[in-house]
Amino acid sequence: MLFRRDLSAMRRVCCALACGLPLLAQSAPDLKSTEDTALQAMQTEVKKDYKNKVEPFVKTYCVECHGNRKSKGGINFEVAVRKPGVAPFSEVWANAYVNVNAHDMPPEDDDKQPTDAERQGFLDIIAKTKYLSTKDPGPFVIRRLTKTEYGNTLHDLLGVDAAVAAELPDEVPGEGYMNSLSPLQSEQYLSIANEALTRALAAPGAPPTAVQKRLLGEAPAAGADLRAEAGKIARSLARSAYRRPPSAAEVATLVAVFELGRANKLDHAASLRLMLKAVLVSPQFLFITPAKEAAADEKIVPLDDHQLAARLSYLLWATMPDAQLSELADVGKLHEPAILKAQVKRLLSDPRARALFDGFGAQWLGLAELGDKTFDTKKFPQMTGAMRTAMYDEARLFFDSIVREDRSVVGFVDSDYTYLNGTLAALYGLEKTVTGPEMRKVKLTNANRGGILGMPGILATTSFPNRTSPVKRGVWVLEQVLGQKVPPAPPNVPTLEKQDPKKAASMTLRQRTELHRTNAVCANCHKILDPIGFGLENFDAIGRWRDQDDTGGAIDAVGELPGGKHFSTPKELKAIIAARKDDMARNLTEKLMAYALCRKLEGYDEIVVDGLMQTIAKDGFRMQTIIAAIVTSYPFMNRRLQ
Repeated sequence: MLFRRDLSAMRRVCCALACGLPLLAQSAPDLKSTEDTALQAMQTEVKKDYKNKVEPFVKTYCVECHGNRKSKGGINFEVAVRKPGVAPFSEVWANAYVNVNAHDMPPEDDDKQPTDAERQGFLDIIAKTKYLSTKDPGPFVIRRLTKTEYGNTLHDLLGVDAAVAAELPDEVPGEGYMNSLSPLQSEQYLSIANEALTRALAAPGAPPTAVQKRLLGEAPAAGADLRAEAGKIARSLARSAYRRPPSAAEVATLVAVFELGRANKLDHAASLRLMLKAVLVSPQFLFITPAKEAAADEKIVPLDDHQLAARLSYLLWATMPDAQLSELADVGKLHEPAILKAQVKRLLSDPRARALFDGFGAQWLGLAELGDKTFDTKKFPQMTGAMRTAMYDEARLFFDSIVREDRSVVGFVDSDYTYLNGTLAALYGLEKTVTGPEMRKVKLTNANRGGILGMPGILATTSFPNRTSPVKRGVWVLEQVLGQKVPPAPPNVPTLEKQDPKKAASMTLRQRTELHRTNAVCANCHKILDPIGFGLENFDAIGRWRDQDDTGGAIDAVGELPGGKHFSTPKELKAIIAARKDDMARNLTEKLMAYALCRKLEGYDEIVVDGLMQTIAKDGFRMQTIIAAIVTSYPFMNRRLQ
């Protein structure tokens, strides 16, 4: 097959597409390049195989339950099968791949079952349908600032504590962002704006504050044209707050607010304050918007430099662009790849880059919910507020070290250090050597520790309130570390707590969990995820080492993964996972790109990621290379006009 015969050519295709480079050779514009020819040949082959293998498979085994007449789970393959490579159906095919690969579909009680060859042929072609996608940066999200971003931006603009935005509701975790603005939220933003201005500006009659002078200028001279002066201030305010040059209409709107204040007997200073309040509750401040409108006949356009500056700054700092980013945007230099990569490096070296963990890292690792997670207080009295904070900070500092020191993603699993204080050190058995409340870097001598797989905060979030969960831990490693999608559990499978009490009384947790594998529907997934969870069973529900489980039975951490990979300790399991660096790097790249774009990846995005992986692999899968590759990628730097 072409995919195997000319893999190097396809890699060059992916790399070119990822960077948005032309596929035609520069030296011979009248001749198509090898890459372009290879891509077209692959598309022809995929279309042929799709028609010969996917369409018959769907017709025979899928449409009876997922077709026009019946669409179980809201899935209609009769529509999707006619449009291979169309982005909105990416998730449909991704889920189909997972379920067919796990032998969950067709259901085992269905009379019609595909042969192994049919099943594999379907999977092989579905994996290649991404090459039928048209070049497209995907849906573009003009998004609202998150609660954290809004607070940070108020801090940078007005000098107030970011906690001034604390009354806003927390966002729901995920790749995307909420972009609506309800009447209740509008009232909240107005209330916060009033409070922020009260803190930042002087009371009427008092000398102006430094912030007041910076934003609103000095008192006008006698006889000055107050409207003209207000116009200058409005333009300056909007340039800072909107993160781009304002339009004439936007400036005129703000001046109209100033004049409204004057018409209602407010003095000059109070009218300027009213204008500033209008800025703080305007859509241009609450949303990240383009600097200029694109031509009506254009479908895809590059991000203007000001929007690119905001997109980059909010990704890495969760706040507005600083002076250097703004200046580069003003002179139209920021979009140049070398300059953009240099700015990525600069922003990551700044303490504000902690925002990348708080926004992305905590969500990726599942630690965003740690503060509210319930634990059995009798079994685990150690789970105090101080312990939860230390667990979160350990992961944050560890993540930050991987990024700041530009380490390989392999370090997330295979490392010999962490960050502890006296509270958290007790879970490591290091309470005699690490004391006090301050978090510090600690060299680890126990090879079973080190990295996210042995980190108490993560082990705790993947446990139940009163015991460990090998299944939850196995799913977490597969999905969050290796990027494999695990099908949801089938209905009507009893939990461990609902198993026969007499039968379960003499069993270890491992033996009870393995009962699931006697159910043929469960066996295909559990044979992969259970061993991973069992390999971490030496860690209890809050991450302490143990040799016996809660029943008093000896911990059995022995397991085998596909490919004949055997392990008997967390150390050996970590080595197996760390060896899958390509999977780890691709998973992290996909998750971070989805976070950066504020949406799920689909269609052409997968081709882009293929190309990015070539660059990332050449540099040893280093974190700053991953981040720079995403920031300079085609979807990040371009937008589709709706």
